[in-house]
Amino acid sequence: MSALRKKLGDDYQVVTTSSSGSGFNQPAPKRKRQRFVDKNGRCNVQHGNLGSETSRYLSDLFTTLVDLKWRWNLFIFVLTYTVAWLFMASMWWVIAYIRGDLYKAHDDKYTPCVANVYNFPSAFLFFIETEATIGYGFRYITDKCPEGIILFLFQSILGSIVDAFLIGCMFIKMSQPKKRAETLMFSEHAVISMRDGKLTLMFRVGNLRNSHMVSAQIRCKLLKSRQTPEGEFLPLDQLELDVGFSTGADQLFLVSPLTICHVIDTKSPFYELSQRFMQTEQFEIVVILEGIVETTGMTCQARTSYTEDEVLWGHRFFPVISLEEGFFKVDYSQFHATFEVPTPAYSVKEQEEMLLMSSPLMAPSLSSSREKNNSVACLDTLEDTSTKLPSKLQKMTGRGDLPRKLLRMSSTTSEKAYSFGDLSMKLQRISSVPGNSEEKLVLKTAKMSSDPMSQSVADLPPKLQRLAGGGRMEGHLPPKLRKMNSDRFT
Repeated sequence: MSALRKKLGDDYQVVTTSSSGSGFNQPAPKRKRQRFVDKNGRCNVQHGNLGSETSRYLSDLFTTLVDLKWRWNLFIFVLTYTVAWLFMASMWWVIAYIRGDLYKAHDDKYTPCVANVYNFPSAFLFFIETEATIGYGFRYITDKCPEGIILFLFQSILGSIVDAFLIGCMFIKMSQPKKRAETLMFSEHAVISMRDGKLTLMFRVGNLRNSHMVSAQIRCKLLKSRQTPEGEFLPLDQLELDVGFSTGADQLFLVSPLTICHVIDTKSPFYELSQRFMQTEQFEIVVILEGIVETTGMTCQARTSYTEDEVLWGHRFFPVISLEEGFFKVDYSQFHATFEVPTPAYSVKEQEEMLLMSSPLMAPSLSSSREKNNSVACLDTLEDTSTKLPSKLQKMTGRGDLPRKLLRMSSTTSEKAYSFGDLSMKLQRISSVPGNSEEKLVLKTAKMSSDPMSQSVADLPPKLQRLAGGGRMEGHLPPKLRKMNSDRFT
């Protein structure tokens, strides 16, 4: 067996091959996911090819020095004081050299510009004693040197400016609230499960210090590449995840660990996200927590992110708060712990579609137009047939009111999926039997509507009663009427 190691950027792939050359025995591990924001909040962004724009950093020199790393700050601090001291010491040495004080310093009858300055080290010591206001009294400025007095004033002003700039920069650097963010915790994973009957994305936030974060607010951004309908590709498109902005739930009282929730609904970017789809999807959730440090009054910001492989589907966080004797105890050993819970593997969109298809209100909406057309066609046939019968037979059969009765029955039939309360008990039993189509219901309605005709046979003259044959007069009707009568009920 031989192992071949291939370097891919910062990651390595180990490929193991057999001596027979049969192929790969071990699959290559998954390459490390490139993040936009690290778990510690550092943004993986580097600015390059600025060109002439680098001059903007010098225009805001104070902020540039504050943003530098500590090693560069200390280097600039020491270098600035060293250069300033050497420059001012050189100026005192030049004055002594031009006046000739270096050669007459030991002459008791000569008054120099600065007493006891006869070389560069002595000039440097005089500058340090003056700048640090030590004043040993051995070296001092005399009144016979106006240029020395002017240089002394310049030295005082320049020293004050350098001290204010560098000491102020170091103070701001030390008092930055970035280290306060180290005591703000985020859960290692985010979870998706049901809460209050809704599919919810959740993660946990905690504060390790007893000092509070004043006006703490949390925001979430979804970073995901997409392509617009115009064909433009957006590699890091930022979408807002609502974590309670409309209800005020994004304003936190961060005394104990809190679970931040994002409800997945029609307005959520995760509306079409399912457990199967999440295995192939690539996205990153950036969490930003802002607040004012109670002890210093400065604004602090803590950041973290969750990639798609750090979102656990069907999990929930363990509880970390318990009630002790007189206080609440937070167990941070369970801060990142989760456990599995029953959760639908479908997206919210798929769940709504399945619920809509299984709803009984779908049938009337799909077949209402067909039922109306069948009912109207049946009524038109009945009306045409009734107008062709003689007026005496129309009166005998009581068919003057038949179209109106059938109209009421057919309108009830077209709305039977909503309510059968308007039908008679017999029609309700017929309509409740499974397998009866709308056409059968119309035929049975027409047969029931012919009952008044059979009841009216008793009122006919004896001759017509014999023709009717006890209510069955179709066999004694002429062929034309019998055909018309048969067409009425089909």
